[in-house]
Amino acid sequence: MTNVFILPGLGNSGEQHWQTIWQTLYPEWQRIMQDDWETPLCADWVRRIDETLAAVSEGTSVLVAHSSSCVAVAHLAKMTTHRIKGALLVAPSDPLGAAYPPGPQGFAPVPLVRLPFPSIVVASEDDEYIALEQARQYAEAWGSRFVNIGAKGHINSTSGLGEWREGLALLETLIAL
Repeated sequence: MTNVFILPGLGNSGEQHWQTIWQTLYPEWQRIMQDDWETPLCADWVRRIDETLAAVSEGTSVLVAHSSSCVAVAHLAKMTTHRIKGALLVAPSDPLGAAYPPGPQGFAPVPLVRLPFPSIVVASEDDEYIALEQARQYAEAWGSRFVNIGAKGHINSTSGLGEWREGLALLETLIAL
């Protein structure tokens, strides 16, 4: 049994975001809710993810993270002993980048160590929150497969991806492991 967890970034992925659409298509997938979506402490996000994974009684888990949650997963990977089967890390943000919003704390420095589970980093050529080469560096450090999907912005609601079938196909490769 594979449990799929949706981990939105700042703002909690609105109605037109592919994460929300996926959750509508697959209601058994669980969104990990955070107490603060706008000015979070990374440690709080990591703790909530860890607590949620600890409550999984059977099977393994696949994480579907967007933006700042990708960085939270990298922080989580340093400490977790839970059965994470894989992670789809979409549009990781650069918390030291000029466009990163004020308020969130503790996301930097981004851990640049190999993740203890398979992962795929998906990046866009024109993401305002991270340069393509920075996303590629994250992928290399994390031991992740790197996928450049072209010019799709921050791969969010404004990217117009709808149910984003290409992303679902990537996720399926992790679930099938």
